[in-house]
Amino acid sequence: MRRAFYGLEVLRGVDFSVAAGRITGLIGPNGAGKTTLFNVVSGLVPPDAGSIRFAGSEIGGLSPDKVSRAGLVRTFQVARGFPKLSVFQHLMLYGRDQPGESLWRAVLGSRAARDREAALAEQAWDIARFLRLDKVIDNQAVALSGGQKKLLEIGRALMAEPKLILLDEPTAGVNPTLRNEIGERLLELPKRGVSILLIEHDMGFIAELCDPVICMAEGRVLAQGSFDSVRADPQVREAYLGRRAA
Repeated sequence: MRRAFYGLEVLRGVDFSVAAGRITGLIGPNGAGKTTLFNVVSGLVPPDAGSIRFAGSEIGGLSPDKVSRAGLVRTFQVARGFPKLSVFQHLMLYGRDQPGESLWRAVLGSRAARDREAALAEQAWDIARFLRLDKVIDNQAVALSGGQKKLLEIGRALMAEPKLILLDEPTAGVNPTLRNEIGERLLELPKRGVSILLIEHDMGFIAELCDPVICMAEGRVLAQGSFDSVRADPQVREAYLGRRAA
């Protein structure tokens, strides 16, 4: 896959796969192209060249809503949302097949629409309990801690019933207690049929959760494998880990 901006190549032939039922880590120094990769895969930015295949189908160049409906959802490093909406309202907003998405169903208030609304509410409560957000489910998003906002970002992604979530630095700016909570919740997701591709700069977090790990630098994949094998790779140490240690 390739992508350039104003003549500068940011992705320079990135090529890797993400295994189902795993938490795959994506590491690399700032400017490696990790977030651009997420933007391209999730449909926010079209690729210039190359193929992006998901669940056996080509999704390269599709709009974000079509990528999401295919089962691939992403989160953002800075949690997004509507500050005045409650946790419950946020979760409901991101549910699939909303009754209000059809004008006639919204106006007529059909039995099917009421049943779907009830199913979404049950799903929202289940996800809130899973993420330990049920105690703050009526709180506005603006009143949540940084870690709770990260959990809510994950919850919104889960409401879309994804097969794969692209997670962009889920522990950035989070206190150690909630960092561990986020890690515990993420480890449960593959058991629920949700695979993860995770960008994170916390190497301890990557080591605890991810297998395999992929390292990017300057728009290319340098190495992939277990955390220990990637960490020991001379190219990785020079491009990323060694630079940080220095």
